[in-house]
Amino acid sequence: MRTTNHLLVLTLDEQRYALPLSAVERVVRAVAVTPLPQAPEIVLGVVNVHGQLVPVVNLRKWFHLPQRDIELSDRFIIARTRRQPVIVIADAVAGVQESDTQDDVILIHDLETCFSLDEEQALQAALPST
Repeated sequence: MRTTNHLLVLTLDEQRYALPLSAVERVVRAVAVTPLPQAPEIVLGVVNVHGQLVPVVNLRKWFHLPQRDIELSDRFIIARTRRQPVIVIADAVAGVQESDTQDDVILIHDLETCFSLDEEQALQAALPST
């Protein structure tokens, strides 16, 4: 019996990407991001999610896409790594699909790979103690 993996499909500049649905907590509208001095370049800042400061990951920087400001129509995908929750910014969320029907979707297998060890340590140092 084959197991089917479900993916959350998102877009950045008309390109489709996907995260494993098992890593996604929820999708919400974009809100203002508080800058986080001395955070890694890939982190735009933090958002307070139910009393916890969650880093906002800039996938545009990771994929070397043109940078732009966050727009009201953008979506925040709240996802979980082994260490902590993170927010991924998407231009739009296309929905959920099965992994065996990927077509031209770029799969982000593991959000852990967004951060190098140095970036992870810098992020932890930049986050205020709670």
